[in-house]
Amino acid sequence: MDKLRNYDVSFSGLKNGKHVFKFEIDKTFFQLFDTEQEFTNPKITADVFLEKHTTFLEFEIKVDGTVELICDITNDEFDYPIENEIRVLVNFGEEYDDSNEDVITIPASDHAFNAAQLIYENVQLSIPMKKISPNVSDEDLEILNRFSPKDIEEPEEEEPGSDPRWEALRKLKDNN
Repeated sequence: MDKLRNYDVSFSGLKNGKHVFKFEIDKTFFQLFDTEQEFTNPKITADVFLEKHTTFLEFEIKVDGTVELICDITNDEFDYPIENEIRVLVNFGEEYDDSNEDVITIPASDHAFNAAQLIYENVQLSIPMKKISPNVSDEDLEILNRFSPKDIEEPEEEEPGSDPRWEALRKLKDNN
């Protein structure tokens, strides 16, 4: 966690109101997390906007830049633009709690909030599931669609005929 200290937003000593913090994000940032990345060569700027209130903090984190992805179709590398933003409220309480995705509680004794995890998640949410290079031709896509497995329509099951015992009960009901 010590290496993530570079991404602390110190709010103690700040006056109530709006404040801006800027972080340059590259591959060394992602190496701090023990996960495999689906991209390489990130060149991202994270702008952290803090609005300090007396009893809580409002954060808006915007990421903007590019990452290098590998096309699922051609296996070529291409630059993909990253642009995303998230908003989070930070309350003060007894202990750290991030079980609610929109509100994070930090201990009242804390003097800084670490934005690294939120920046990381913001970038990860910007990566598409399908990675298709803008250089993929319509011909490539047509060939791919032609040889892709087609959805198989399952025949509809016939509804079983009604049980004759129920029919007898319905007749009794109708006679009354």
